[in-house]
Amino acid sequence: MSSTEATAAAPAAATPQARLARAMDTVNQVVLGKAPQVRLAFSCLLAGGHLLIEDLPGVGKTTLAHALATVLGARYQRIQFTSDLMPADILGVSIYRRDQERFEFHPGPIFADLVLADEVNRATPKTQSALLEAMAEGQVTVEGVTHALPNPFFVIATQNPLDLVGTFPLPDSQLDRFLLSIRLGFPDPAAERELLVAESRADVLARVPPMLSMDDVAALQAECAAVHTSDALLDYVQALLAETRDDRWFESGLSPRAGIALMRCGRAHAYLDGRDFVEPEDIKAVFLGLTRHRMTVPAGMDATVEDQVTALLERVAIP
Repeated sequence: MSSTEATAAAPAAATPQARLARAMDTVNQVVLGKAPQVRLAFSCLLAGGHLLIEDLPGVGKTTLAHALATVLGARYQRIQFTSDLMPADILGVSIYRRDQERFEFHPGPIFADLVLADEVNRATPKTQSALLEAMAEGQVTVEGVTHALPNPFFVIATQNPLDLVGTFPLPDSQLDRFLLSIRLGFPDPAAERELLVAESRADVLARVPPMLSMDDVAALQAECAAVHTSDALLDYVQALLAETRDDRWFESGLSPRAGIALMRCGRAHAYLDGRDFVEPEDIKAVFLGLTRHRMTVPAGMDATVEDQVTALLERVAIP
């Protein structure tokens, strides 16, 4: 029996935590050799945030989103962002019903549990901004009428590197709506060899059953929010935040909202380890993903954000 078949045959009475662990294992069987990134994606989901994936085409960004939607049993919509995409194509439109003499709202693809905004930076800023209210408040406003989105609601956006032709950089206000940013990168030789000889990822996904429901996800998110953080852990987080605000490292430091996001991510990362308390290692594990899209290095500095984060984490002592 294959591992996927074994997952499907698992008892339905398993706890949500056990099914969460199997769901993460199954996604790792689809997206090969990317266990750290898959773990961060689940951490982002459990923390109630949204995920940004920036990488070259063809490394598995869409596959990861589809695999997550499948194991979560989520209503899934993929929106291909292009330069001619309009906000109404995302949010929906009101159409006049002459027989009833009223307007009727037709929801757009944003009304799903998990939305993949594919190549989000190929759309114009006006269209990109259509996601702002949805991601920040879980609702959309069309022609003055507010419509609630599903809860939980999870956006995964993919972004091409900014040096590619035909891209529009996301403004800071929109980047801040993403809890974490990850990069998949090329697979290691063993994983790539398996990809070269194995069946297509689409065929593998077609056999994967749902392992959770969105109600399960909501319950798991509530449990994550209750994970304990000690005073010593808070001291460490505040020391990290203060260090980012030293202009030796970045042009501007992390905001209080980013600090709250860091705590949420740390709790989710600890929960995935089966712990009810956060350790400094949880904070360190999610810190790059939280800062990569929020920070820029000072002009003229011969270093990347990754270099600066690595050095900063080494500098700040763990209590």
